[in-house]
Amino acid sequence: MSRRGLAAVASVLDQAASSATNILVLVLAARLSSAAGFADFSMVYVTFSVLLGLNMAYVGQSLVLEKGERLGAMCRSAAGFTAAASAAVGALLVVVGLVLPATPGRAFLALGLVLPLVLLQDGLRYCFSALRAPERALAADALRLVCVVAALAVQPEGASAGRLVLVWGLSAVPALGLGLWLLRPYVRDARVDLRPYLRRGHLGQRFVVEFAVGNGSSQLAVLGLGVFATPLAVGALRGATTLFGPLNVLFNSANSFGPPVLGRLGGKRATVRATALLGLVLAALGAGWGAVLYALPERVGRQLLGDTWAATAALLPATGAQYAVMGLGTCALLTLRVLAPKATLSLQVVFSVLSVGLLLGGYAVGGVAGAALGLAAGSAFKAAAAWLRVARLKTPVPQADEPHRATAPAA
Repeated sequence: MSRRGLAAVASVLDQAASSATNILVLVLAARLSSAAGFADFSMVYVTFSVLLGLNMAYVGQSLVLEKGERLGAMCRSAAGFTAAASAAVGALLVVVGLVLPATPGRAFLALGLVLPLVLLQDGLRYCFSALRAPERALAADALRLVCVVAALAVQPEGASAGRLVLVWGLSAVPALGLGLWLLRPYVRDARVDLRPYLRRGHLGQRFVVEFAVGNGSSQLAVLGLGVFATPLAVGALRGATTLFGPLNVLFNSANSFGPPVLGRLGGKRATVRATALLGLVLAALGAGWGAVLYALPERVGRQLLGDTWAATAALLPATGAQYAVMGLGTCALLTLRVLAPKATLSLQVVFSVLSVGLLLGGYAVGGVAGAALGLAAGSAFKAAAAWLRVARLKTPVPQADEPHRATAPAA
């Protein structure tokens, strides 16, 4: 296999390791906690997911587009900015934790303490991606997976959300140390310059907008349910989406490796044919995976999610439908990203706002089950609108020289 092929395999495996870490963290936390305890943990983990996505958009996505001899300096600056920004946000979360009631407050306080560790460890993945060294990211993320599973597996049943968050965060230290050691040869003589990240017009600012209106808005809406409705709703929704984690690996891989391949197909018809076929495959996998999960015996479900399984099981049909149409929507947006990249932002803005409205409206009408149906409906509307926009494209716009970037799957 060529070096390029090995790099692609390492990138896919690294995404799989990162996704497996998130899945197993939530599964282990659900098994160790009561339904109320997992709800508190889920509130914190959704907060972390939003902060992780913002850092990925502002720092990571702009970094992987960089080229040239100054890559080492750029990577060192990216790591420095991530460390400084996460420390500042972490301090704010500590204050929030001190203000909130005892149980959720301690969990947010713990997140504030460990946030610089977990964000910097994840941020190193983008440094290695920019340096064309994904095997180094894979080594660090594989160690992260082993350490976090081992650390959580030895926690006592009924452990508090604050304790689980603290253990989860501190278990990143070995992987962070390995990642910094593997990065050192590339940045040894480089200087940190944080000014580009503070300037108006930094490329990451556009990516943050796309994340905020795409994935971030729905995450914040789910978090809002825990604040204004009940944390148990967050735990149930988070439990359902956790079980569909393997599909996120496929969606992210399609976004990462799809544009370069599609860009070589040579026209709109060939591109649409390929993405439509991929969309149907992903939709079938989403529906099939949902059916498998729905057919699980209660005993197996409780082994996966503990007390949270009862509330989660009722949401699986709606979440399975959501992931089926997400497969179609992801491929529609992928098509537009290749043929008409400027068309995606307006779609993300309009239909992400609609999805949030349907989520909150669904909860008001039908509780947690209504919220899950609202998310599914929002994803369906977004997919339909994206494919309609593809159908209206008259001529493809060549993008051979434009760098491609990965984005979050359509929600």
